[in-house]
Amino acid sequence: MSQLSTGCCIAGGGPAGMVLGYLLARAGVDVVVLEKHGDFLRDFRGDTVHPSTLQVMSELGLLDEFLERPHDEIGRLFGQIGDASVNIADFRHLPGKARFLVIMPQWDLLNFIAEKAKAFGRFHLEMRAEATHLIREDGRVVGVVASTPAGEIEVRASLVVGADGRHSTLRRCAGFEVQDLGAPMDVLWLRLPRRAGDEAAPLGRLVAGRMIVMIPRGDYFQCGYLVKKGGAEAIERGGLDAFRHDIETIAPIFRGRTGALESWDDVKLLSVAVDRLRTWFAPGLLCIGDAAHAMSPVGGVGINLAIQDAVATAALLWAPLSRGRVELADLQKVQWRREWPARVTQRLQVFVHDHVIAPTLAGAEPKLSWPVRLLDRSELLQRLPARALGFGVRPEHVGSPER
Repeated sequence: MSQLSTGCCIAGGGPAGMVLGYLLARAGVDVVVLEKHGDFLRDFRGDTVHPSTLQVMSELGLLDEFLERPHDEIGRLFGQIGDASVNIADFRHLPGKARFLVIMPQWDLLNFIAEKAKAFGRFHLEMRAEATHLIREDGRVVGVVASTPAGEIEVRASLVVGADGRHSTLRRCAGFEVQDLGAPMDVLWLRLPRRAGDEAAPLGRLVAGRMIVMIPRGDYFQCGYLVKKGGAEAIERGGLDAFRHDIETIAPIFRGRTGALESWDDVKLLSVAVDRLRTWFAPGLLCIGDAAHAMSPVGGVGINLAIQDAVATAALLWAPLSRGRVELADLQKVQWRREWPARVTQRLQVFVHDHVIAPTLAGAEPKLSWPVRLLDRSELLQRLPARALGFGVRPEHVGSPER
């Protein structure tokens, strides 16, 4: 078995892992990132980049170059509830340079970070390398075993970071306790054509028993069709023609376009989970991002919360890693810093699950409550959800140096 030695080994080349690897290498720490796939080209992953992430890009001096990549910008959000159009959030008055949401395929975001990270000689990205086991010595995690096409490799490190997603192998290997908060729905992801004049399309539509989310992306919409938890099989049994008809009924904008769904292979199931670890760390091991707290698709906050974890982790741990020894108290500071934002965000998502999504999927006719009517009529009030959605709870700022 071949061996590598590094300061920090990060399992998972998603937003949390790549941004953490970039920031640590920038601070002079030797980093190895293990990504199990051969590239980042996987569709139906979160691609909503919020102002909190754009602010981090700005602090790193990367924002202008990042925005040169193909993307869509959303300055205002509105949705359709029954027959009524409702204004939700106005990002155009936020502080900072980026007063909008950016819609960009996640693979473009990850490729951009990878390109910039490789400029630092201490950053090493190992593709097609999947972390499968932890290496322990004297009660401490000292590395991982990774599977590669050439065989297994052993990566020794002062710190191992599990950024390997909601189905994290490392958190399972560590035996961390997971708290399942539950979710009332799953999501069927699909692509439908986008045409000229669709710029004013709503973010989503709610009608009794059905919901669809519509995210503009270049020449198509990435759509999320919400179903009751475990209800995807019944939808498929009903047939593709019935599914196409249902989509056109919910969102008339797609009439004549659902033929783009040629088979069920064009529809991908996301089993929604909302959970979190009681403890994110053990000696020599830390979990961040979805590995520490799996988020619902509600609000599109997953990428951004993961990146905020990475920014805080780099700020708190670059110095101990530079000294070659990360103590348990250092890892505890990361959880103390980031657990509260994760908890608050999940609490808000569960509230939306319980009071909006679950009743709607159960067949309740969506109604415009007086707070929603007031929000729709007041541009000033629309700045509040924009601030909450755009920057989240406790936005982080780059605290690791460039060396």
